[in-house]
Amino acid sequence: MRKLLIILIVAIVSQSCEKILFEPDLASTNPYDNFDYLWDEADRKYSYFELKNIDWNEIKTTYRAKLFPGMSEDSLFNVLKAMLFELRDDHTNLISPFNIAIYYVELQSPPNFFARTIQDYYLKENVYYTGAFTHAFLANNRVGYIRYSSFMDSFSDEQLDFILNRYKDTDGLILDMRMNGGGSLFIVPQILGRFVETNTTVCYFITRNGRNHNDFSDRESFVITPHDGIRYKKPVMVLIDRGSYSATTHFALATKALSNIVLVGDTTGGGGGLPNGGQLPNGWTYRFSIGQALDLEGNNYAEDGVPPDIVAQFDWSDLTKDEIIDRAIDEILTVKK
Repeated sequence: MRKLLIILIVAIVSQSCEKILFEPDLASTNPYDNFDYLWDEADRKYSYFELKNIDWNEIKTTYRAKLFPGMSEDSLFNVLKAMLFELRDDHTNLISPFNIAIYYVELQSPPNFFARTIQDYYLKENVYYTGAFTHAFLANNRVGYIRYSSFMDSFSDEQLDFILNRYKDTDGLILDMRMNGGGSLFIVPQILGRFVETNTTVCYFITRNGRNHNDFSDRESFVITPHDGIRYKKPVMVLIDRGSYSATTHFALATKALSNIVLVGDTTGGGGGLPNGGQLPNGWTYRFSIGQALDLEGNNYAEDGVPPDIVAQFDWSDLTKDEIIDRAIDEILTVKK
C-alpha cells in the first residue's frame, strides 16, 4: 500500500495542472530561495489555514531561522518537511531525488483492521475475488461482505454487476473501506451510483482562489447519478477507520446525504482537501490541499475526518472476531426485523 501511495504522489505531482518548470541554468540551490518559494506558494493556495487555526507567519519565522548558507540538501529537506508537517495534512508532500515526505495520518490513531481475522473467521472458502473486490456471504447468506481496499484499483461495470447480482437476495451489504488510503475521486460516483434512485447532490467543493486565507470559489455541487443498470436498494453498511483517507473520506462524506447507507467504525483519516502542486527552484516537487469538501449544510469536517454513524472498535485482545463487521451485521439484521 505504501509503495502504491508513493507512486500516486509522484504521478499527481508530475501531472499537476500547475507545473512550474525552471531552466537548469536558472535553478537556485539557495536554501532561502527555496524556503521562501514554498512558504509563499502555500500561503497563497493552501485551503485549511483558518479551519486548523494555523499561524503561517509564525511558522515561517520559526523554520526560516533554521536555515544557514551552505546547508546540505538533506538538512534543507528536513526543514521544509517539518514546516509542511505543521499543516497536519497527508495530502502535503515534498519529493526530492533522495526522500519523500509523507505525514501518515493513520499513524495518529490505533488500527481497526486485521485482514487475517477476516480471512480466517469470516470469508474462509466462501470468498470470491472479482477485479478490485474481495467478497463473500456472511450471516447464513443474509449479508453480503465486499472489501474494497484502494480507490487506485479500477474495475468494470460488469464486475460490479456480477457482485451486486450475487447478493441481490441478501438483507444488506457490508462495504469494507477500512485502511483504504484513497486514489481516484472518479470511482466514488461509480460505486455510489449503484445505491441511489435519483440524481442526488451529496456534497460541495470549493477552491482557494485569492491571497487571503479565506478567499474561495463558489461552491461546486458533487452529484451522484443513478447507474443505468443493476442497483442495490437495501441497507448498506460502510466500514471506515482512520486509515480511510482522501477519496475514501469523500466517499464517507457523500454517504451522509444517503439514508440507505450507514457508516460504521471510527472517524476517517480526513484528506477532504483536493491536492495540487508544483516545483521548487531547486527542482524538488511538492503538493498540498488547495480545496475543501463541504457537506450539504456547508460544514467542513472532511479534513479532520468524517465521523461514523455507529462507533465500533476492533478488540486486539481477541483476533477471532471483528467487532466492526459484527456490529454492521447486527445493524442489518435488526433493520430487517
